Amino acid sequence: MNAVTERLSIPALMDAMGASARIAAGELARSDALTRDKVLRVAAATIVQRSEEIIAANERDMEAAQTRGLSAAMLDRLALTPARIESIAAGLETVASLPNPLGKVLAEWERPNGLVIQRISVPLGVIGIIYESRPNVTADAAALCLKSGNAVILRGGSESFQSSNLIHQCLVEGMQSAGINPDAIQIVPTTDRDAVGYLLSSMGAYLDVVVPRGGKNLIKRVQQEARVPVIGHLEGICHVYLHESADAEMARDISCNAKMRRTGICGAAESLLVDRKAAERLLPVVCTALLEAGCEIRGDQTVQRLVPGAVAATDEDWSSEYLDAVISVKVVEDIDAATKHIARYGSGHTECIVASSADAAERFFAEVDSAILLHNASTQFADGGEFGMGAEIGIATGRIHARGPVGAEQLTSYKYVVRGTGQTRP
Repeated sequence: MNAVTERLSIPALMDAMGASARIAAGELARSDALTRDKVLRVAAATIVQRSEEIIAANERDMEAAQTRGLSAAMLDRLALTPARIESIAAGLETVASLPNPLGKVLAEWERPNGLVIQRISVPLGVIGIIYESRPNVTADAAALCLKSGNAVILRGGSESFQSSNLIHQCLVEGMQSAGINPDAIQIVPTTDRDAVGYLLSSMGAYLDVVVPRGGKNLIKRVQQEARVPVIGHLEGICHVYLHESADAEMARDISCNAKMRRTGICGAAESLLVDRKAAERLLPVVCTALLEAGCEIRGDQTVQRLVPGAVAATDEDWSSEYLDAVISVKVVEDIDAATKHIARYGSGHTECIVASSADAAERFFAEVDSAILLHNASTQFADGGEFGMGAEIGIATGRIHARGPVGAEQLTSYKYVVRGTGQTRP
């Protein structure tokens, strides 16, 4: 977008971005995989080269965010360090090294009349991505869209405006070096909230799908106001269930990591369920470690009896996404009670069972209907990078099109190609 476009009214600005994105999407769909991968590799190198500039911009964002009184979780999501910048660049390199998700023959069959039918992967088209705080999403989302041949319009949060725009500049350098139309990756050049409203309500002619990534209020607004399909999740109320067969040390390590590694991410555990048969064996070990790590424990009566320092949980706690060093802990009668509790209070995001019993784990997998299920592993592995996708746009909890980590393959659709030898239909 040029300086003249940036001075347009919100409708004119957004329409101009949408129209140019639609043109770029057509060009990108016809581009070859090596060219798209070159964009990502050059952008990765540029991000590393300009890391000091990016950190300086992020510090300005952080200062403004602290003045505005953003929560500790939001500040953690916003902050960039040299290690996090290296991780952003590594993510771009990883996405570049992934197989090309386009042009894949997903299925092929021949009809009795001799027609040969193929289902082939293609881009979705133009994707709008709205996100809060995390400037790394600028790179992750752009990389996955570009890899999958989709043009993208990014609208980052005002709190990360300077960081995100500088990362976007690095992506533009990558596109220019590879001869890709820079309108394939655009970022809304204003913090005006009206731009979000217009994108959701009035850009159906340009956008094929919208992906929100942020807090509950943002995602709820997008799901309510969008006039195009939405890929996203509303909350990350993730559970760790300690089965009666759980090893105590493993239960302690997984529970602490799932809750405390990073409390502000959607894969952080928010509720711990403990089998009654193992409560006296597991609760003191696990909860003492959580308390020592600085986590507040809100528990039922049994938890309060067995764990000095635990406070009483309310009904609201079982359905709370804290995104902070707080966890609700409940003693359940058995695996059946655990799965019912998750069905009632969970958000369909990520659940874990810690169990030595393989049968218990298989039953948990069969009965719990969430996007990601883990056996003897932390919920913090609910991440596209950890799944080998290089990065993710988010974790989808719906059941249509994409579910779980949304990577490059999840940003494709398909078309049918039918080859004949002169057949006509009787």
